[in-house]
Amino acid sequence: MALLPATGADDSGPKLNVLTGPAKAVLESVAQIDFPAGYTFIDGKSTRALMKALGEPSSGHELGLLSPTNREWSVIFEFSNIGYVKDDEKDKLDPDKLLESIKRGTAEANKERMRAGHRPLEVVGWEIPPKYDTATHNLEWAIRATSDDRPILNYNTRLLGRKGVMEVVLIIEPDKLQATLPVFRQLLTGYSFQSGQNYAEFRPGDKVAKYGLAALVLGGTAVGAAKLGLLGPVLLFFKKAWKLVVVAIVALAASFKKLFGKLFGHKGESGMNQ
Repeated sequence: MALLPATGADDSGPKLNVLTGPAKAVLESVAQIDFPAGYTFIDGKSTRALMKALGEPSSGHELGLLSPTNREWSVIFEFSNIGYVKDDEKDKLDPDKLLESIKRGTAEANKERMRAGHRPLEVVGWEIPPKYDTATHNLEWAIRATSDDRPILNYNTRLLGRKGVMEVVLIIEPDKLQATLPVFRQLLTGYSFQSGQNYAEFRPGDKVAKYGLAALVLGGTAVGAAKLGLLGPVLLFFKKAWKLVVVAIVALAASFKKLFGKLFGHKGESGMNQ
């Protein structure tokens, strides 16, 4: 890995461990991903340092960030150690009911937004309805919304494992999603849990999550929102837990591209072009 300053201007900022493809990136003790040339990866520590440098919130559980060298989009990996999520709801995911729950929660949250002087958020609908793949045990969905006429897209993938869920958030401009999805999905074929952590390796006595697939979608609306591109803070309703979850909404897509532009605006230690 090349060690580069996060600011790109001096040595006072945090350092980023940058791995250039083709390579295998290790997501700590949880998983790994093989990625080709044309991509770079920074590990969990570097990802958290980068977010801090950008003034963005970090859960402390980020395991890495993967991005093409043109910085048009980025993928953040974060592991949630909630235990084995049973997929017995795989044939019961009702997109209409889930969307209605999300809209009701958003309407409630908008009251807080407006009291705080922020524009309301309107959920338009599904860009991609929740879909679970029984072969890969991957759950994906995308919600389209607007704020002050600005389009917003929340694209989430959840990779189910024996001990928890790898939360994968694609940070991208809404109008570039459809063109990027085939590339993103192909990239995820290089992902695998470490030996002993695969979904199929569940054993009696293992920790089992207290909720299922539907709750991952509802909760992911809150979790993924911190990696979207809205303006200002917002309250999102996590219906499964019947509580309000406060998340900071940030313009990560633009922030990452701007900072990476400083890092890789010219050929440097990694030998890459922007």
